Amino acid sequence: MSLLEVKIPPMGESIVSGVLAQWHVADGDTVKNGQNLFELETDKITSDGTAEADGVISLKVEAGAEVKIGEIVATIDPSGAPAQEAPTAVAGAYPGPGSASPATTQSPAVRRIAEEAGVDPTGVKGTGKAGRVTKGDMQSAAAAAESNKHQVSSNHKPEAQPATAPSPKPISAPSAGERQTRKRMSPLRAKIAERLVEAQQEAAMLTTFNEVDMSAVMGIRKKYQEAFVKKNGFKLGFMSFFTKAVVNALKEVPGVNAQIDGKEIVSNHYYDIGVAVSTPKGLMVPVIRDCETKSMAGIESSIAEVAGRARDGKITLADLEGGVFTITNGGIFGSMLSTPILNAPQSAILGLHAINERPMAVNGEVVIRPMMYLALSYDHRLVDGKEAVTFLVKIKEAIEDPSRLLLEI
Repeated sequence: MSLLEVKIPPMGESIVSGVLAQWHVADGDTVKNGQNLFELETDKITSDGTAEADGVISLKVEAGAEVKIGEIVATIDPSGAPAQEAPTAVAGAYPGPGSASPATTQSPAVRRIAEEAGVDPTGVKGTGKAGRVTKGDMQSAAAAAESNKHQVSSNHKPEAQPATAPSPKPISAPSAGERQTRKRMSPLRAKIAERLVEAQQEAAMLTTFNEVDMSAVMGIRKKYQEAFVKKNGFKLGFMSFFTKAVVNALKEVPGVNAQIDGKEIVSNHYYDIGVAVSTPKGLMVPVIRDCETKSMAGIESSIAEVAGRARDGKITLADLEGGVFTITNGGIFGSMLSTPILNAPQSAILGLHAINERPMAVNGEVVIRPMMYLALSYDHRLVDGKEAVTFLVKIKEAIEDPSRLLLEI
């Protein structure tokens, strides 16, 4: 039976390459159809590659390598026939590539590690099919041998070794107390950096601020949270209120729901709102579609679903495209105030911040209220100050009096 090629799958027309961030399997492992094989990082999304058949896998590309769409990164032998197991050998040092040895029946990756680290594969317990020693087994054995070597050397003076014993190559490791380390920037992080710089260089960005009393929203959540959870199976958060408030404000100030394309102004007549999500790979902005037609529960459910997939690396390119406005919430990390950067080509972004109790003057009296600062960054080439301030005031009014959201006023 012929070998099955494992290729980098297509991700969309705009993605032509990526970085094979890590393998979830080792060379020589037996894999199952549908099993996750590797993690691929591109400048837009992170996704997993899966096996399309059962069999024994042979890796062709090292983790961390840049790969192109369609490139072959591994092969799978559907017959599942592992290399013939070697007969029991006399314990001793690995003889090396020039000697006839049972170890030569092992995979190339296993033999390479054996040669470099001086570890005899016949003394390593295999976790592959039929007890086969895999690349991962050898890496673990080499690490253990190196650890034991350092432990012994710290307690005893080194002894002279017989001339016939091979000398393992030293493993490069960061020195204790090293002041700097370097690693390659991921494609996603590099793209984020590029887009943020472009947004600041190409747009006439300006930020306006306001503050909002969160008492009404917090009161609604406290009063109806138990019933909401019982009906929907998840909690009512703040983001659904702000998403509804943004949709209402975009309807009232349609100039904010537009973008510049060359010499033209493109006015949007739909309300797909992006919600910024922090992931281990970097910031992503999945888009919640048709927010004007969704209930509060529908918005909360959609946010939880796409945010979860973004953090798990399951997000697709389609999930990130087509938003008309973005909401970012630095308050969950304790941010008091910030100036969010535009998510091009959108013309505005709303920044939410931490809720803190502060003394406020209400009807001539000083009272303590839970307050949040709001920040609206916008492209002044398209949005005038009057429109920006009006938009932010509309959001403030809707949050401080949520009944406005029901009446859309």
